Amino acid sequence: MDKFRAMAYFVQIVEHGSLSAAAEAGGQSVASLVRSLAALERQLGVRLLNRSTRRMALTDEGQRYLAFSKRMLAECDAMERELEGRDGQVRGTLRITAPVEFGQLYLAPLVNSFLIEHPQARAELILNDQIVPLLDERLDLALRIGQLPDSGLMARPLGASRLITCASPAYLNEQPPLRAPGELARHACIAFAGHGSQWYYRQGGKSLAVSVEPRLWCNQIRAVRLACVQGLGVARLLHYQAAEALASGTLVRVLEPFEPPDLPVQLVYPHGLALAPRVKAFVEWAAPRLKAALPSPA
Repeated sequence: MDKFRAMAYFVQIVEHGSLSAAAEAGGQSVASLVRSLAALERQLGVRLLNRSTRRMALTDEGQRYLAFSKRMLAECDAMERELEGRDGQVRGTLRITAPVEFGQLYLAPLVNSFLIEHPQARAELILNDQIVPLLDERLDLALRIGQLPDSGLMARPLGASRLITCASPAYLNEQPPLRAPGELARHACIAFAGHGSQWYYRQGGKSLAVSVEPRLWCNQIRAVRLACVQGLGVARLLHYQAAEALASGTLVRVLEPFEPPDLPVQLVYPHGLALAPRVKAFVEWAAPRLKAALPSPA
């Protein structure tokens, strides 16, 4: 039995709360996790988990072994980080998360190029518009857009984006003028679910919240942008999400004097941990390329 793998599977089962959830997250079968856990319990001579069809609970021995397993696995990871860069080769798995649209437009092509340059490296790219906790998910890097909370994360600035309001020329030609945020009540609006129904602007140096009743809600930016380009209504997008359409003239920027402040775009990574050579290599390689690719919202 591979004891370290069995320990990792045991931690995975406990953290995900069930065998089925752990199997799905780790890409294993439930049967393989059951066998691994049973073999570990036999070798230790104790029961680690009390299991029924509906729930499972750690035994006292399981609590102690869980803490021990986490400590041993963390020490093993730390040693691997030290050894990865000894011969100058970038190796190991780089785990990165980013918003879906940004990841597809900018980050995925860079990750692909990085892997081509470093044949011994691997990558996991998790694209998600929800904030994924780095430490909880054992991620190395995250691409964040917006102000960071006081979370102890280190940040590498890449540039800025901004929430802008736009519509197609055809829509604007057929509708009443849109000169101030308060006039949005007279217009069809297309909303990205992540932005909600309160659209924020700046007026007279103060924040201004405008409630909208969207004609279309969607949880994917590409669908919001498509509806806007096709003349369904007015949408709010981050500037980089609309930059190509603005350049081609299929979208027009409106309410520009009322736009809110820029949002920083940055690569973030855990503070206080030795930065693995693979992570440091990717940050140093990718940061200038992302800076160059990101369009200015000005």
